[in-house]
Amino acid sequence: MSSEGYPRRTRHLPHSPLFAEPVHYMDHNKRAKLSYEKAKAIGLSYDMTIDDLLSLSPKFWQLHNDPAVLLDGGAITLLTIQYNLCAGTIARYAKRRPELLPLVEDLLRYRKHGQYMMTELGHGLDIGNIETTATMLPSGDFALNSPTPSAAKFMPPTVPAGLPCVAVVFAKLIVNGEDRGHRPFIVPLNDGKQMCTGVQSKLLPYRGGPHPLTHSLTTFRNVRLPRAALLGSLEKPADLHANLMDIIHRITIGTLALGCLALPFMQCYTTIGTMYSLRRRIGGPGRQTPILTFRTQQAPILTAAANAYVMQALQRWAIEKFCDSRLDGRVRHGIAAIFKGVMVQHSQQAALGVSERCGAQGLFAHNQMTCLHNEMRGIAIAEGDVLGLAIRLVNELLIGRYAMPPPADPNSLLARHEAGLFADLHAIIKDVPHHRSAEVNRLILPHCQPMMEAIGHRMAYDAAVAQGVRRELVDLYVASVVRLDPAWYAEHAGLGRAAQHALETRAMDAVLPMLGELVKEMDVFAYVTAPIVEDARWGAFVDSLKTFEGNARLDDVFAPQRGTLGVQPEMISAAAIFAI
Repeated sequence: MSSEGYPRRTRHLPHSPLFAEPVHYMDHNKRAKLSYEKAKAIGLSYDMTIDDLLSLSPKFWQLHNDPAVLLDGGAITLLTIQYNLCAGTIARYAKRRPELLPLVEDLLRYRKHGQYMMTELGHGLDIGNIETTATMLPSGDFALNSPTPSAAKFMPPTVPAGLPCVAVVFAKLIVNGEDRGHRPFIVPLNDGKQMCTGVQSKLLPYRGGPHPLTHSLTTFRNVRLPRAALLGSLEKPADLHANLMDIIHRITIGTLALGCLALPFMQCYTTIGTMYSLRRRIGGPGRQTPILTFRTQQAPILTAAANAYVMQALQRWAIEKFCDSRLDGRVRHGIAAIFKGVMVQHSQQAALGVSERCGAQGLFAHNQMTCLHNEMRGIAIAEGDVLGLAIRLVNELLIGRYAMPPPADPNSLLARHEAGLFADLHAIIKDVPHHRSAEVNRLILPHCQPMMEAIGHRMAYDAAVAQGVRRELVDLYVASVVRLDPAWYAEHAGLGRAAQHALETRAMDAVLPMLGELVKEMDVFAYVTAPIVEDARWGAFVDSLKTFEGNARLDDVFAPQRGTLGVQPEMISAAAIFAI
């Protein structure tokens, strides 16, 4: 059972032949292809339907919380692109165009691969300026083109991978020479073995660190598309920006969904850190002590555990609010952005903190932590770069376009911190001529991400208190957040250095006795592949390593060297060395 009380749909996968096959000596190309098979296995375990995609059912969110991500981050990347972005976008139009339903079903049943192609080499956050064009021809068909090198679609893995692949491609719709704004088009990319006519995919070098994927640069040259490829209307929208935000609505869903992946990451770091620190001992025979005895070892593990439980409460609250259609859409988008920001922040803190306390073992990909840390770097950028989200959100909050849900307890330490940071920024922006001015660039933008994170910290605290998360965990969460901005708490909350240290020490003392119980409740051990967590597992790992032996001899190693015959090395003086 998961920590949320529902059965693990992928419990059968970790020890299946597909997932149990060792990959660390495997060729990157083979590993990348294997990730497609793993994505299919995870996806089919959920039996996802078009209704799940459109209603954002509990099953949809469970998929993005599944610890199977710990086994292959590349597989989850492929899966969320295929289900949320590609199939989810097409499903929205299938309500009015039932002929699209078989394609959605093919994507959900993994009879086809699906991709989502929006950002371009020259246009990442400024998606309103993407250059790809779809020009309507006299026949009613369209010609899809990448007019410049910077118009190449960047990142989506589009090289053939065994199954036919289609993509939702965003392009400017050109009708009778008029730019009518952006539209999504359904575009066949390859048949699983070779690219379709006019579509070119250039395989990028593999990213260093995470599970390899066939990220690509993809361009289009006079690709002929039928009228049915267009998703949406031919008419020019009254508001081009509003239209763009509407047609990429699955990105906002992805902002929240990808943030959910950070929870099993944090649970994994806590589990590995705890088990390794109990197994690893120091001292001579009969006097050995687990390194978990030391506070320096306990601190990052206990913090990761507390953060995981508090983030789980924030996740429940954020999903509930995001799915509430009565809320202003901008507020829902803001909640998704804040949620992703703090999830990424706490996940990366745990990755570095725990892996560093595993010493040299923490550096190796087979112990999962460095690999997951790199996966999270990609997640921080995908479906809304965290910094970009923060800049947009905080500026809109400062100029009063809308407001986030207020704190349940305005007098709580984290609510006071949020209010204090916001007041400082508001005092700046009210005296500048425009929210896009040079002053805002210099004085506001550098503080947008810490401001967004402060809102998230307060929201997490409120959610944890409201949902009855253990008080000891909430207290440790608060203490760990205070450490992120110690100067503010010293200046404005009367918490000097000694008081801050005491706050954290008391909280850790209270959480330490329950660490074993907390790890057990997380229930991700079945998905932990790191061999450092158990003696038996480590022994099996060593037995699986490539082994080199032989009968070679190097007889000249100790032979006297010419010019020093009969002279022992220790007899050579420093003066002689420097004279050489």
